[in-house]
Amino acid sequence: MPLDVPTLFIVSIFVTTILGLFLLFAWIQDRSIRALAWWGVAYLIGGLSVALFSVQDSLSDPLSVAIANALLFVACGVIWSGARLFHGREVLPYAMFAGALVWLFCMMVPGFAASPTARIIVSSLTISTYTLLTAFELWCGRKEPLVSRWPAMIVLFLHTVVFLTPIPIIVLLPPDHRYSAFLSGWFAIFALETLLYAIATAFIILAMAKERTERIHKTAATIDPLTSIFNRRALLDAGRRILRRQVWDNQPVGVLMFDLDFFKKINDRFGHATGDRALQLFAETASANLRATDIIGRLGGEEFAAVLPASNLAAAAVAAERVRSAFETAAVEIDGHPVKGTVSIGAAAAINPDSDIDDLLALADKALYAAKKGGRNRVVLADFVPGKAARAADEISTKPTLPGPGIAPAAVPLVAADAGAKV
Repeated sequence: MPLDVPTLFIVSIFVTTILGLFLLFAWIQDRSIRALAWWGVAYLIGGLSVALFSVQDSLSDPLSVAIANALLFVACGVIWSGARLFHGREVLPYAMFAGALVWLFCMMVPGFAASPTARIIVSSLTISTYTLLTAFELWCGRKEPLVSRWPAMIVLFLHTVVFLTPIPIIVLLPPDHRYSAFLSGWFAIFALETLLYAIATAFIILAMAKERTERIHKTAATIDPLTSIFNRRALLDAGRRILRRQVWDNQPVGVLMFDLDFFKKINDRFGHATGDRALQLFAETASANLRATDIIGRLGGEEFAAVLPASNLAAAAVAAERVRSAFETAAVEIDGHPVKGTVSIGAAAAINPDSDIDDLLALADKALYAAKKGGRNRVVLADFVPGKAARAADEISTKPTLPGPGIAPAAVPLVAADAGAKV
């Protein structure tokens, strides 16, 4: 049964208008994603274009063809610009309206306006170009882990292929049958495909916006806003998952506790801005000197912690000393001030099924206390004995045996759960 083109026009007008208003409503609810407004306006412009196509019999041919196509090309340009905005890139106004301007200029040429073949080829190339540019913008923003961008790229690519097919059809058909053959069946097919494309794209756009919003909220709930690393809750949750997985695989887990030395004096002497920069600098330095598999978070104030998968006490000690030394070098001067910042570190490790991240952190915190009592700017090691974390922590001496910077074992020998030796 042949498709009824006038009915497709009416349906397309209502569908694109409703989708455009729906996208604008979504933008009103979440104005942080400005691209939704651009895409909503694009759909409304596209609906107006279809409306002009539908009344071409009652309007002069140049008016209906020239303005309707120009509006369609503007809609395509606005969709592309929305994709740029969605990924934080600036809008290019001249490029956005280039398709419509080129079309209007060509329509002023009598030979072009009188040639249906030329009009179809230029229209197909213009729409395909904007669609490919939109897909390219989504590809360029692929570092943002949005699952919905991939179906969007597939739909855009298929739409490009569909709108490029009229070119070989028009070229290969005999001159006397080109336009009539196109109008007899292909036009209805393209109209239906465009309608389905508009519906699918709108829902994918909303899915992308929703996915980004959820990701932003999730990030805000897990990331410390000042240092851009895990907050306390996220670190503990990740630490529990790592500990369960590592213990199940019979692998040790190391934990480090950090405390910036004399941080209050830094704030009092150089101001809170410098203090904040010191916290940021430590987060950057620690992250750079830990492995990609290690996780670090800010517990609050000037206290930080890190969980090191597959690290026994010796490996944790090496990582702690690397961070301590790097921060001492990096914090000699901050924002032009002679801060000479240092950090005290407590290290602990576990490799038993009774391990608990809270107990392990408490043990590392006791070792950190010993490092601070022993003169600061040093690493003190602790042990984790199954079911006896509190007792082991209490045994850590407040006077490390190694004076000055470096790795200091506790004064009271403890059983190393990961090595079966004393430290």
